[in-house]
Amino acid sequence: VYMVDHFVVGGFYRVHTGRGANENLNAPGMHFEPLAFAESCNAPDNSKSPDAGPNRFYAYGVIARLALLAAAREHTEHLHTP
Repeated sequence: VYMVDHFVVGGFYRVHTGRGANENLNAPGMHFEPLAFAESCNAPDNSKSPDAGPNRFYAYGVIARLALLAAAREHTEHLHTP
């Protein structure tokens, strides 16, 4: 997932057609497929199923924003550590 400031702007899936769901995808033959953000993902769409594209992307965005917050806190703590 790619972010600009605190906004999710896109991302990629790692894909390997020769590997199973439980196998390592980081191997020759792997490629990336873009996440298609056709709609804004700033809030879940309650009229659609949880697995609908906008809701999946919203969940990815929540995780990305939490990771950004954690990284910012770690950075701040590191700056103030003697």
